[in-house]
Amino acid sequence: MTLHAPYDASNIFAKIMAGDVPCAKIYEDDDVLSFMDAFPQTRGHCLVIPKAASRNILDTDPDVLARVITKVQKIAKGVEATLSPDGIVVTQFNGAPAGQTVFHLHFHIIPRYDGDKQKPHASGAMANMDDLLAIAEQIKQKLQD
Repeated sequence: MTLHAPYDASNIFAKIMAGDVPCAKIYEDDDVLSFMDAFPQTRGHCLVIPKAASRNILDTDPDVLARVITKVQKIAKGVEATLSPDGIVVTQFNGAPAGQTVFHLHFHIIPRYDGDKQKPHASGAMANMDDLLAIAEQIKQKLQD
């Protein structure tokens, strides 16, 4: 699989955007959707994706990318205000060898806590949806403050 392969509209994030797969939604507007990662590396791990179809940062329209990154900052500030982590990792993978597992552009916002061990990317058990919904609601409330 190459970095510039065609976009696959059947990927899990496209299904989430279409409402075919549930998610713990944090934020949505015309350009982006943000939701909790179903396989979180830490408590509060969430994702921000563009609604525009793009596989990775290399094939995303620069105007779309500009709108997405401002929302990444907005959600990261909401995570910080809600969870008071000791740090926040914002990361994004391009291509399977780089760690990308869903081929729709997405940014991870991963709160880091002193002394906590971060789980590996894309591994482990799926989180409890009720727990994810509760954290999403808390972050959502901070975005409105």
